[in-house]
Amino acid sequence: MSGHALARSFESIGDDYDRYRPGFPEASASAIVPSVVDAVLDLGAGTGKFTERLVGRARRTYAVEPSERMLQVLRSKLPGVEALIGTAECIPVAEASMDVVTVAQAFHWFERETASAEISRVLVPGGTLGLLWNHSDPMCVWDRACHRIAHPAVGDEDLTTDSADSELPGFVLVRREELHWTEPITREHYLRRWSTVSSLLIADDATRTRMLGEIGQVLDEAVETRGREEFDLPQVTEVYVYRRI
Repeated sequence: MSGHALARSFESIGDDYDRYRPGFPEASASAIVPSVVDAVLDLGAGTGKFTERLVGRARRTYAVEPSERMLQVLRSKLPGVEALIGTAECIPVAEASMDVVTVAQAFHWFERETASAEISRVLVPGGTLGLLWNHSDPMCVWDRACHRIAHPAVGDEDLTTDSADSELPGFVLVRREELHWTEPITREHYLRRWSTVSSLLIADDATRTRMLGEIGQVLDEAVETRGREEFDLPQVTEVYVYRRI
């Protein structure tokens, strides 16, 4: 299955994506936009899971997303955000019109060279690019076991890696932070969250049912989750802050 097909798998699940996917800690937005700017754009914004952290940090807030269904959810909860259909490779805003561009949980879906050039185009000179990802806490054995079930092709070491690096064309890395936080979550919510990941979305019914059953078995056996309807899920958010050269 191609990366493009995996990326497009999210287009039909706007409501569930917004309801079950984790958000981002306030500190992640502060790391990228520490003071109020004129204009900020959240690229690959989805249903606005990170966009909502940007509201109030800029006089004008934009969201760009290729899925109209995702944007419908974003518009309903963030009516003050200018929501636009578009992609990272063709951003529908003017040259040098943004002080900050953010990409949460999406940069690995982009064509890296083309997207970097487009982001550079829409940023003011010296503007900020913030990339961030949530990932499994390496100390949480049961959650990592669930990740291996849902992503069988991903090695154990890759559960905490992402697509950011210090050599991003047209940019220089100026800051990196690793934020540890805890999310209270119910068993049902946790299982439904897995139903929104690309590998389960594209799976056939039998494979999806098997994977969810195996994840449920992990919860039944882990000391931290066994017999509990609600538990704490450790999260790690990686934040990379770049300056446009």
